[in-house]
Amino acid sequence: MEREMSAHERLVPRATGTGDLFAVRGKQRYLLILMCMLLCSIMLSLALGAYAVSLKGTVSVLVAHLTPFGDVGSLHPVQDKVIWNLRFPRILVAIVVGVSLSVSGAVFQSVFRNPLVEPYILGVSSGSAFGAACSIVFPTIFFSVQGTAFLFGSVAVGAAYALSRVRGDTPVITLVLSGVIIGSVFSSFVSILKYVASDTALRDIVFWLMGGFYYASWDDVFVSLPIVTLSILFLWSYGWKLNILSMGDEEARCLGVNPEHAKLAVVSVATLLTAYAVSLAGIIAWVGLMMPHAARLLFGPDNRYVLPASALMGAIYLIVCDTIARTVASAEIPVGIIASILGAPYLCYLLRNKGRVIYG
Repeated sequence: MEREMSAHERLVPRATGTGDLFAVRGKQRYLLILMCMLLCSIMLSLALGAYAVSLKGTVSVLVAHLTPFGDVGSLHPVQDKVIWNLRFPRILVAIVVGVSLSVSGAVFQSVFRNPLVEPYILGVSSGSAFGAACSIVFPTIFFSVQGTAFLFGSVAVGAAYALSRVRGDTPVITLVLSGVIIGSVFSSFVSILKYVASDTALRDIVFWLMGGFYYASWDDVFVSLPIVTLSILFLWSYGWKLNILSMGDEEARCLGVNPEHAKLAVVSVATLLTAYAVSLAGIIAWVGLMMPHAARLLFGPDNRYVLPASALMGAIYLIVCDTIARTVASAEIPVGIIASILGAPYLCYLLRNKGRVIYG
């Protein structure tokens, strides 16, 4: 007697045909190319800046610190400080933020079945902005900007989720509307804090809202990497369930997946990733909206490939934006401005030429 196929096997059959095998290998090849592009962007970003360093000098610093074969004492002290203490932790934080926003955007778009959804849809950006503003305006009450931003970002999403519950269910449209409502409330609170803040505090709030990696440090890297890595692996393991959720709740139940439990798991993790990214760098627009679209252009709708592709593209994009932000002018430009300037033309092109191909 033939055994009954699992939901995963019914949705994602084995690639037995030659065409399927070539398709899988093509996707893997694209992922490898993206990894190489990420490494190249890291090396170029390390070398470029107000204090230019040759690629040979950059490699020497990395080899000295990351392998047992180098001698840190033989390095040029200025190059060592610029590359290892300033630029490298900043690049790693940019990677963390880019990966977090891109993967979260891909998850939200699959769960909500809407290509216009971004990671900030549930009010996390407004909640985090309020938390950061509270810490800036009342520094004696709130312990840190990052911690308070993460706390209130999580509170905003929790409030949106609680508001959307209807008789034990969480309809997608209700959840989105709840996020809009909660986001508007916290935006009003931020406006109040701007109104009562001193000139110095107001300036700090505005710069935080524009996004940037000015204060990135190795402490941020050591805390971020394990949190983000575990979260990404968890969401990637849910890739086939995200494929099912994108088909609708009724289809998910027919395939043996509890949509409420699956949505709660992936939305919670994606939201925490977004809140953490916002607490690190402020509000950076478009990343979580653009990168999943770009990934689907190359890999199709399968989230098992869309999630890692979005992560790599988001990391590359924010490295490029950050490099431009600190090199194009004598004074550093907020990364959020660069990301918006570069992202808007791409979204216009995508809307006019590729929208029907991906979601039509």
